[in-house]
Amino acid sequence: MQVPKENRYQALLEKIFFDRFSQGDEEVVFAREDIEAAAETLGIRLPKNLGDVIYSVRYRTALPESILKEQSGGREWGIEGVGRARYAFRLRKVNRIVPNPALLAIKIPDATPQVIAANALSDEQALLAKVRYNRLIDLFLGLTCYSLQNHLRTTVKSIGQIEIDELYVGLNRKGAQFIIPVQAKGGSDRLGIVQTAQDIQCCAEKFPDLVCRAISTQFISDDLIALFELAIDGDDLKVVEERHYLLVSANAISGEELRRYANS
Repeated sequence: MQVPKENRYQALLEKIFFDRFSQGDEEVVFAREDIEAAAETLGIRLPKNLGDVIYSVRYRTALPESILKEQSGGREWGIEGVGRARYAFRLRKVNRIVPNPALLAIKIPDATPQVIAANALSDEQALLAKVRYNRLIDLFLGLTCYSLQNHLRTTVKSIGQIEIDELYVGLNRKGAQFIIPVQAKGGSDRLGIVQTAQDIQCCAEKFPDLVCRAISTQFISDDLIALFELAIDGDDLKVVEERHYLLVSANAISGEELRRYANS
């Protein structure tokens, strides 16, 4: 029976980590060629794109339980880029950001084309599509925004390869321009400081004249979407603003609700 690639990737990372880790370490550095060496030792067939091993545990699956057992002091291991083809397991302070259940949802007439809603291939694609077609970034930030590119894979100095789920550019009424990286998270995924820090650093490097506003969006339910504006404060991930939008048919918004929105 063929072993799922996620299990193979975890076995590789487990070997790389424990070949270099000593009790008390807060950082374990390795290079891309170490993945090849570990694969040869374990007899594991590698993908053509070695970066997929790192990408998988950054964005799709958890680190092996044996590595997670070496966490302490309210901190978690994550994998960060530290240069071209170089990475590090690093302990980061845990800062769990989840949608506030007490926050009132704002009803928005759902403008998602039904053919898009019916054929999205993943939760992330469906979420990005609903945010885009309902102009939720514009509403949330009070800017006029345009989708520049989605699933942007690029290289950032001192980090290496990263991926931004979607990148917007925005304008305000005074003509100021903004660059807006967007993370899209499924309902059970946590917002991470590593991806936010990478997004911000990427925008600073590639769009130095634009103001960066880092956004994360998450499904609370099928039509209830949370948006967060995020900022990095030292080693902490902070929420600048949070709002929830409920996509409904136009006739599901009452006159009383419209008056409340107008006066808020």
